[in-house]
Amino acid sequence: MTNPAERLVDLLDLEQIEVNIFRGASPQESLQRVFGGQVAGQALVAAGRTVESDRPVHSLHAYFLRPGIPGVPIVYQVERVRDGRSFTTRRVTAVQQGKTIFNLTASFHHPEEGGIEHQLPPHHVPHPDTLPKLADEIREHLGALPEALERMARRQPFDIRYVNRLRWTPEELKGSDPRSAVWMRAVGPLGDDPLIHTCALTYASDMTLLDAVRIPVEPLWGMRGFDMASLDHAMWFHRPFRADEWFLYDQESPIAHGGRGLARGRIYDVEGRLLVSVVQEGLFRPYPAKPSRSAQPARQSEPTPEN
Repeated sequence: MTNPAERLVDLLDLEQIEVNIFRGASPQESLQRVFGGQVAGQALVAAGRTVESDRPVHSLHAYFLRPGIPGVPIVYQVERVRDGRSFTTRRVTAVQQGKTIFNLTASFHHPEEGGIEHQLPPHHVPHPDTLPKLADEIREHLGALPEALERMARRQPFDIRYVNRLRWTPEELKGSDPRSAVWMRAVGPLGDDPLIHTCALTYASDMTLLDAVRIPVEPLWGMRGFDMASLDHAMWFHRPFRADEWFLYDQESPIAHGGRGLARGRIYDVEGRLLVSVVQEGLFRPYPAKPSRSAQPARQSEPTPEN
């Protein structure tokens, strides 16, 4: 398979190895850890495969407990917590090399009619067709994509277009609000299984949400001053959608403090209907400053901190 959208569908197609146990592939990537959106999407597939198809997922709450190891399969163990008349609840534990790396609780709801109806409208933004692709915008600034980014762009299953042009200098960042917005859609068809579209969007929801935390501090692409990691993730699914059609991901960060940053996202379709709400907290640790050439190495008798 050469199409990144097809590879994403294949990544979400878990192998069932027991009644409530599934195994997911973890591609060998040149990354320090498995992408969190992959683990969340696969865990939601595992949960959904144990629920009747007439009950779509309406919410999930998850914690990233340990970094996943690229190239090592992940086993997903599903606990059937409750099967009610209207709601179904599943708990999923992701295990890699005998250790729990992630857990997720998902709730599924049989659709109902009536009740209160309202939503916050989206901000007015340009149509995605008028905006440059992310890779093209980076090429325009750098002249060419670095080899690592070029490989990532070829494997990227989503077309990403930032509503505002990327900022590259401290002067451009000065006074920036902690907000970001991107248009996204899968780069190819994802088939007709609604669960796959839900899990593909869950995958995508972890890709840019923490941008809102970083925007006032550093450029989104280029040299990073922080080691970032997702800590927890929550989503509420309001309406049916297709992840291979354009959706607007409107993001904001109400606070960053104590090494953690909180981000909230609202996902709309091109008609302005609110599809999904997202909240995530991330860990932000500054990279240690490189010692100057004149700095002397530490004596062997001095202890070295592990973390």
